[in-house]
Amino acid sequence: MANKQKLSWFLKAMLFLGLAFLYIPLIVLVVYSFNDSKLVTIWGGFSTKWYAKLLNNDQILEAAWLSLRIAVVSSLAATVLGTLAGYALARIKRFRGSTLFAGMVSAPMVMPDVITGLSMLLLIIQVQTMLQGIFGNTSSFGNGFFTIFLGHATLCMAYITVVIRARLAELDQSLEEAAMDLGARPLKIFFVITLPLIMPAIVSGFLLGVTLSLDDLVITSFLSGPGSSTLPQVIFSKIKLGLDPQMNVLATIIIAIVGTLVIIMNWYMMRQTTRREREAAEAERQERLAMEQAIHH
Repeated sequence: MANKQKLSWFLKAMLFLGLAFLYIPLIVLVVYSFNDSKLVTIWGGFSTKWYAKLLNNDQILEAAWLSLRIAVVSSLAATVLGTLAGYALARIKRFRGSTLFAGMVSAPMVMPDVITGLSMLLLIIQVQTMLQGIFGNTSSFGNGFFTIFLGHATLCMAYITVVIRARLAELDQSLEEAAMDLGARPLKIFFVITLPLIMPAIVSGFLLGVTLSLDDLVITSFLSGPGSSTLPQVIFSKIKLGLDPQMNVLATIIIAIVGTLVIIMNWYMMRQTTRREREAAEAERQERLAMEQAIHH
């Protein structure tokens, strides 16, 4: 009993230290975003002037808007492709080239970002050269939003495929098999039964893709062009010149947005889990009542 109590206290202490290691720097960053001093490491009093300056900083706002658009669009595309790839890998057990397909899907996840960015750049250069030979002027195909979108969608798809495949692997297939026995077509089974069951995983994958896209710097550095600097690029360029209080403000806003999304996501998943448990309990109750009525009759 004493050993269990010691182990319990040890686990609680380790949990506390881990959470403190993760969140104390974020708390300090949020506090210093309200610092009046330009020196980010010296407290000069409470002030919100850096928030006002950030809201008037066109360079950061344009970069943030570009990063957000790329993150949403690339995550949507990666979610659709990742869901299809995960479904194929989980439901079609054996097909010609399945091992190669699984390896190619997961390759961007384990490959260094430098290699992924360089390979995407070389591919885009080859495509631009080919288009130049066909259309002549290819200035409209320069590096920018579309090229960054391709790189981020490729990266995010690998992670989303893993999430969807894992959810489908643990999903009970009896409902799908029962629907097939009742004459439902595979497409209807997917949209009516499978898709609602894996929707929490799809939403999680989409949010993961948004986070990866907003955080990426290496691949974006290879694929971006003039006038298409994303938020990580702007932050990295400013940090090299010294710490700027506006970066604390920007990080605080990002933390608030991400925290809100995480809370909403957790609430949605808990609500879905509670609803499924209620439906399962109601179905079990109805089945029990039917059996009791059959016995009485």
